[in-house]
Amino acid sequence: MAIDKHATPMLDQLETGPWPSFISGIKRLRDQHPDQRINEVTNDLLGQLEHSYETRKGYWKGGTVSVFGYGGGIIPRFSEVGKAFPKSKEFHTVRVQPPAGNHYTTAMLRQLADSWEKYGSGLITFHGQTGNIMFIGTDTQNTQQFFDEINDYGWDLGGAGPCVRTAMSCVGAARCEMSCTNELKAHRMLVNRFVDDVHRPALPYKFKFKVSGCPNDCQNAIERSDFAMLGTWRDDMKVDQAEVKAYIADKGHQYYIDNVITRCPTKALSLNDDDTLTVNNRDCVRCMHCLNVMPKALHPGDDKGVTILIGGKRTLKIGDLMGTVVVPFKKLETEEDYDTLVELAETIIDFWAENGLEHERCGEMIERIGLANFLDGIGIEPDPNMLSHPRQSSYIRMDGWDEAAEEWFARQAEAGR
Repeated sequence: MAIDKHATPMLDQLETGPWPSFISGIKRLRDQHPDQRINEVTNDLLGQLEHSYETRKGYWKGGTVSVFGYGGGIIPRFSEVGKAFPKSKEFHTVRVQPPAGNHYTTAMLRQLADSWEKYGSGLITFHGQTGNIMFIGTDTQNTQQFFDEINDYGWDLGGAGPCVRTAMSCVGAARCEMSCTNELKAHRMLVNRFVDDVHRPALPYKFKFKVSGCPNDCQNAIERSDFAMLGTWRDDMKVDQAEVKAYIADKGHQYYIDNVITRCPTKALSLNDDDTLTVNNRDCVRCMHCLNVMPKALHPGDDKGVTILIGGKRTLKIGDLMGTVVVPFKKLETEEDYDTLVELAETIIDFWAENGLEHERCGEMIERIGLANFLDGIGIEPDPNMLSHPRQSSYIRMDGWDEAAEEWFARQAEAGR
């Protein structure tokens, strides 16, 4: 049966640009989907959105919607103009945790889509910075039914509110030759330990885990997570000189001088007269540029592990923060290594939960109390690698300097570095 479509002249303009428009996607559901319920819901959604553009006001308000046994995972949205657009007057979002590394099969995706078209609007987002699969648009009654169905075949809700949020990890060694750690195992270990903290909000604010398998940081972990893990290596970069020569033979010396040698931020690369490459590994800061440009010739070393950074976030009480190095290098090979990783996360979350203010991210707490107090609270010794930049004051007290230096070298020797 045909529906009475809302006129959307302002939304139509969004389809005239050079890029694909989300409006076109919603219109396809309105005009082409065989289920009339979805046609009607998306029609009223477009009508309310057009109304918002006309008045320059938002008409969604929050509320309380949950599923049995959970305190989060649902983003409630109730329309303030529901009388005018009744089919979309409730338009809640359900957050669902993806598999580690976003490894899906087409059968998984089709099963999820079929369930959502049964109970929701058909609109799905993969994945955004939340990490979740975002099922956008259902009413309160169908929220529980949708969750029950997908939970029966193995899916669980993600985090929402002041809790441990949905973790993210890159595709890792499954497709990337730069991988330096087992991203998927680290992801699963952390999720399994903190699953109760995901579903039952009880923290000062959100806490995010993100795992990137190499310093390219495809997950934006440094900028967007409270607990960032980046794969890295601490021995020498591996260089295949035959491949270096093949690259130079293909594009010439000047190309690689301009695009590799001179772009090394620490001038750690030298191109020799015989077309071989020399790497000053002591000065390499793992920026990954040379490895990305010459992937056949350059590879991470063999002594691999992770660097752990704490406190990355977007603007909240204070401006954007990058993660602070707390563990410069950690091996992740044995089960004991992974156990100590989880224990570190437990210690940090417990300390933050006890000392963080309401609506304060972990990085903001560190800024407020100072890195020294934070390290003391979680039982980690200071390390020069934790410095984000040199001090600007030329006046410095040297009390206990020699003793502190001796202690640091002793710890390095004990760790075999």
